[in-house]
Amino acid sequence: MKNKTRTIITLVCSLLIFAVGMFRILTESLSSTPLYVAYIFAIAGLIGVIANGVILRKLQTN
Repeated sequence: MKNKTRTIITLVCSLLIFAVGMFRILTESLSSTPLYVAYIFAIAGLIGVIANGVILRKLQTN
């Protein structure tokens, strides 16, 4: 698998993790998961989106 493809896949997955965390925080549904887990998902997903976005930008300039 090429580096660019792998980076795009991880960017999309990080965005999904961020979205699930934010969905839980904002709607207060999915009550089976504790709220601190939703904060961890949101923070980790945001870090992943930013990091993979930077990596993808570096790959496109090369």
